Amino acid sequence: MKELKCIEIKDFVTLSGRKYPLLNLTYQTFGKPLGEAPVIVVNHALTGNSQVIGKEGWWNQTVGEGKAFDTTTHTVICFNIPGNGYHSREHELIKDYKEWIARDVARIFLLGLAQLQVNHLEILSGSSLGGGIAWEMIALAPEYVTHFFAVATDWKTTDWVIANCLIQERLLEGNNPLHDARMHAMLCYRTPASLKEKFDRSVNPDKNLFNTETWLLHHGEKLQNRFTLPAYKLMNQLVKTIDIGKDRGTFEQVMARVTTQIHIIATNTDLYFVPEENRLTFERLQQMDKRVTYHEIISIHGHDAFLIEYQQLDAFIRPCLV
Repeated sequence: MKELKCIEIKDFVTLSGRKYPLLNLTYQTFGKPLGEAPVIVVNHALTGNSQVIGKEGWWNQTVGEGKAFDTTTHTVICFNIPGNGYHSREHELIKDYKEWIARDVARIFLLGLAQLQVNHLEILSGSSLGGGIAWEMIALAPEYVTHFFAVATDWKTTDWVIANCLIQERLLEGNNPLHDARMHAMLCYRTPASLKEKFDRSVNPDKNLFNTETWLLHHGEKLQNRFTLPAYKLMNQLVKTIDIGKDRGTFEQVMARVTTQIHIIATNTDLYFVPEENRLTFERLQQMDKRVTYHEIISIHGHDAFLIEYQQLDAFIRPCLV
């Protein structure tokens, strides 16, 4: 694993008023040494972490040498959301997860970048929850980022996502919380067509189960073995609270000051952060004469397509950076 580094965030106060004398913000860097090249920040999704590339990397097809986010020409930074439990005991500190919202994490990331003396981001990318946090970052620092790639995400949590977060929250209070919540979540991240292509009603004779059932059970067990219940509760809370307009005004009022070039990448079959909402955001930004592009991954794989359809993603990202 690439060396995990740590920044101490002192005297942090959440927007709800919860005080933390000390929080550890852990992160990893890839590519050029910090201070020698333009900086890319990649925000991870709900069960992700700072290991964006490498043996256990979750986005090796998009970040790396010669990839769309090129580590031969840039420094890539990926922070761990405090409390995600990745080689850190921060989740034990953050017990009152309902005191947190996505904007708090965006504030912490910006504080971390300030301590690293990163005065400007060439690229900010965020997927799913990480994308919601990235939207909050550009709202907080409207002239700080040149290019923002909003991948499989949104600037606010819709009623549909809030409803799913409630189901997740209830499952997390059950007898087999991580396992069962992850099984439900996997159905949000894929589509009926994706499961049909993958399994087509095939059966596992040894377990006397449909393979779609064994797949769900496997993902439940896999998460249970590497994630903690407090971390999952916090991440679910953060998803529910994405909203750059909260206590600020309309979307247009928030975005009026933002100079960042925004590149929205949705998926036509995403059942979680649905493409219809992304198209509306694109149209509203166009009406404001903002520099914005919209791309749509065509895939049967739903929300998780950004992890699968890397060739389409590559074809969308590269022209935006020319």
